[in-house]
Amino acid sequence: MKKLLVIAAILTVSFANAQAFSGKGDQKFQVGANFQANATGLHVSYDYGLGENISVGVSSSYALGISSELQDGIKDPISGNTLVKKAGFDDRFDLKARFNANIGNVLKIDDNFDLYPGLSFSLKNFGGHVGARYFFTSGFGVYTEAQFPIATYKDNLTPAQEINNQFSMNLGAVFNL
Repeated sequence: MKKLLVIAAILTVSFANAQAFSGKGDQKFQVGANFQANATGLHVSYDYGLGENISVGVSSSYALGISSELQDGIKDPISGNTLVKKAGFDDRFDLKARFNANIGNVLKIDDNFDLYPGLSFSLKNFGGHVGARYFFTSGFGVYTEAQFPIATYKDNLTPAQEINNQFSMNLGAVFNL
């Protein structure tokens, strides 16, 4: 009986249709880890399909683990002046509006795989991203995403302001809603 249940489970999973992007009305929620220079943190995003290959959404990241110099700040031992500002909430947090071109089906890649380049407008910068999703079932998959700033809103950024203003990688789980 156990062998029969295992075989049935394997067949059910292998025949599951796990389309990565289904077009208008499609909704995705992603949660994962964010990796960048001097910081690691959390990344979440939500995308909503507007058309066959277009989606819009929001994403946010928060840097949890940051380098010790950004966590504590660095003071000049002689003058007492702050050399490196301590990273505060406003340095660690970012919120973005995003636009994606979901091109997995255009490139005739596997139905379970989606490739999506896009643009984003954030509290910190105007940037771009390139991501990929792979679905194992109709509701669950994994994603990876590379984010990069195109133009920052401030010049001469302090090390703390560079958090969320530099190249970063995201890796995590994606869910169909």
